[in-house]
Amino acid sequence: MTAVMNTASSNFVDIAAFNKAAGDPLRLAILRVLAQDAYGVSELSDIFQYKQSGMSHHLKVLSEAGLVTKRREGNSIFYSRALLGSRQKLAVLQQQLYSTVDMVVISDEVRVRLQRVQQERVEASQQFFVQQAEKFKAQQDLIAEYPVYGEAVKDLLRNSGVVVNDLAVEIGPGAGEFLPILAHQFQRVIALDNAPTMLEKAQQHCEKLGVNNVDFIGGNTRQLVSQQVAADCVVMNMVLHHTSSPADIFIDVAKSLRTEGVFILADLCRHDQDWAKTACGDVWLGFNPDELTWWAQSAGLVRQRSNYLALRNGFQIQLQQFIKT
Repeated sequence: MTAVMNTASSNFVDIAAFNKAAGDPLRLAILRVLAQDAYGVSELSDIFQYKQSGMSHHLKVLSEAGLVTKRREGNSIFYSRALLGSRQKLAVLQQQLYSTVDMVVISDEVRVRLQRVQQERVEASQQFFVQQAEKFKAQQDLIAEYPVYGEAVKDLLRNSGVVVNDLAVEIGPGAGEFLPILAHQFQRVIALDNAPTMLEKAQQHCEKLGVNNVDFIGGNTRQLVSQQVAADCVVMNMVLHHTSSPADIFIDVAKSLRTEGVFILADLCRHDQDWAKTACGDVWLGFNPDELTWWAQSAGLVRQRSNYLALRNGFQIQLQQFIKT
């Protein structure tokens, strides 16, 4: 009887902690903002115009309730919303809370400050590529050379089940190695990159090989949405960990795919090698597969296939295929 009572008491303690975390308007607003991205304490303090010490306290309460998780990215710690089911006995409460919070419209003031934080991340990434364009390939090869994963991505594309071969998009084509493969299978290809120097290198590579059905567009994935692109396939090779908001990428890609269109993604699994931030301009130290699945599902994409490549330097690459249903 005592053991049963102790178990019941433990359950009530968890529920009480959950309800305490959900009982503050600011903490609910934090959960709303964390629905689509991860932010550091200083970023959240700027977004909500709140002292860092107070923000740290609120995040601690949310963490203890199992509503946020934290991960170290170099010298910084980023917080994100905990995945559904991370605490199974509170899964129903967690799902209901998220659904209710997500119906609240983010205020214009908070939205403006969110956009400012994202813009600062974008500018920092762009500055890196402007300064390091000549060195980038050598630095990126420290982690994974294109031949290591290129053939695996090609095989995934070949077996992806794409039924229409009209338009493909590659986001962040780098030096352009994968563009000829897309150009061979699809009638038209869009190469999208927000770094002009990298886009120029990709264009030169295609011109050298006589590939003439690729359009080179400067900008980010919002450009695809604004131009109402309806692609049959979108490919993103080793780029997501450079982006300011991975969750937004999934949203934009989903909007830019036709029904039954395929999104093929190759990127790093989660790792702890901090030097990649300064040497390669990485914003994120890889991703857990569950994170990618969560962002995909939230955007209306369904995961179809997965593959993993272990590298001799300790990194691991994941290949994920999603479909728009």
